[in-house]
Amino acid sequence: MGAGNALVIGAGPNGLVGANALADHGWSVTVLEAAERPGGAVKSAELIEPGYVNDVCSAFYPFGAASPHIAALGLDAYGLRWLHAPYVLAHPALDGSCAVLSRDRSTTAASLDGLSPGDGDAWLRLFECFTKVRDPLIGALLSSFPPVRSAGALALRLRSVGGLDFVRMLLLPVRRFGEEKFGGEAARRLVAANALHADLGPEATLSGFFGWLLSMLGQDVGFPVPEGGASSITDALVRRLEARGGRVRCGARVSNVIVRGGRAVALRLAGGDEVDVGGPVLADVTAPMLYTQLLDPHDVPARVLARIAAFEWDDGTVKVDWNLDGPIPWTAPDARRAGTVHLGESVNALSRAATDLACGDVPAEPFLIVGQQSMTDPTRQPPGKETAWAYTHVPHPGRANTTLDTAALDALVERIEQTVERHAPGFLGLVRGRHVLSPSGFEAENPSLVGGAINGGSSQLHQQLVFRPFAGLGRAETPIANLFLASASAHPGGAVHGAPGANAARAALVYNRRRRAARRIRSAARLPKV
Repeated sequence: MGAGNALVIGAGPNGLVGANALADHGWSVTVLEAAERPGGAVKSAELIEPGYVNDVCSAFYPFGAASPHIAALGLDAYGLRWLHAPYVLAHPALDGSCAVLSRDRSTTAASLDGLSPGDGDAWLRLFECFTKVRDPLIGALLSSFPPVRSAGALALRLRSVGGLDFVRMLLLPVRRFGEEKFGGEAARRLVAANALHADLGPEATLSGFFGWLLSMLGQDVGFPVPEGGASSITDALVRRLEARGGRVRCGARVSNVIVRGGRAVALRLAGGDEVDVGGPVLADVTAPMLYTQLLDPHDVPARVLARIAAFEWDDGTVKVDWNLDGPIPWTAPDARRAGTVHLGESVNALSRAATDLACGDVPAEPFLIVGQQSMTDPTRQPPGKETAWAYTHVPHPGRANTTLDTAALDALVERIEQTVERHAPGFLGLVRGRHVLSPSGFEAENPSLVGGAINGGSSQLHQQLVFRPFAGLGRAETPIANLFLASASAHPGGAVHGAPGANAARAALVYNRRRRAARRIRSAARLPKV
């Protein structure tokens, strides 16, 4: 017998993971999605020409491969297949050096040792530490806050990795982290560039932790892509949900959450229809959207509205997709075998780009994350051809000194392409066509990517843990009974790991159990005494 009806607002990966978790516990789940297709930022399409599959927004998924929430769903049974390039990551520079990250640790170590003797052994020591704390660390990161069980297990293992010295290492800015751990620039920029995935510059608190974590995940699980395109992840999640009786209703934009007596009782759709709430509601939308648009301000405590007004977005994003007549002709041979390539000449260059962003300026020398799909997934393009992409960050529109108008966007795209050309002479001659996604374009694809902010809010320490989305418990619960925040605005934030959705589902299940227990107690109290 089912537990009742549950509703999910938004069919992004977090919403779909949460929906599957509720369905596994007997709930009849309906997901209401405003767009005409599910997926949010996780979808693919033939953006430029037939026969070439491009990922519209997100494109590679180390956290997806490492997430216990994704693994628990068994999506391989529903068509998801992870693919890997020969090398996970390459970071070439114009001086001819090229650090390589491979899933084979000895290959990574040899690459770093060849550029600076001793750096390979340093890398292996870092990875050994990671293997000792991997499971409780990932569990603590992706669990509801506070992660009591995982944190306890992690504390028991700290002594084996150096205790307070290990904790100190994770608190270092990534510039200092690199200076303490590596003798050469190549290894330092490899780790520092990974920190920039979280929009954390080399001098930022937590940048050492994120740089180390993403580097170690690359060593452990790689930077995999789903066979056939990003939509394969979404398709598998939808198929699994449907197999359990759930459904995704597209073209159903929720305009209001109706609250009575402090409890969510219905959802009003854009067309005026209302959907009654029979069970929990998971909202895979941004925290500002939930509290200032979907909810009536009179239903939200004033302290919450004041705190959400201070919510900080991460930087905006510009992404260029290309269809090419052949693989990118990198000067560095190792870069030709990597699924992902970073372009940033040094830690200093990364700092300059981060400083430009912090000052509200488009970086003069943008840091690029480049993907080349033929290295990983030959199904994306005809034989001998290539689908490739690059993205970089720009100031969020709310902090930018100038508007990224058409002329400024064109100039940035030209700088992006010239940067690739310098590292791969002949690249421009291979371009068959391009597709450019601006910050406003990201938001048009998915309203949760406000101004191209792909992490659902800043990853700075002041907006993590108990401070996400604002100072409080750092949990999925909201001030409205039966309504749970299930998006990247909630702890633990961005990346495709499904944790906000899974944590929201878990909170909803606990709430429902407690509510039923309270009903039983009240019912028992009303029974006549005998």
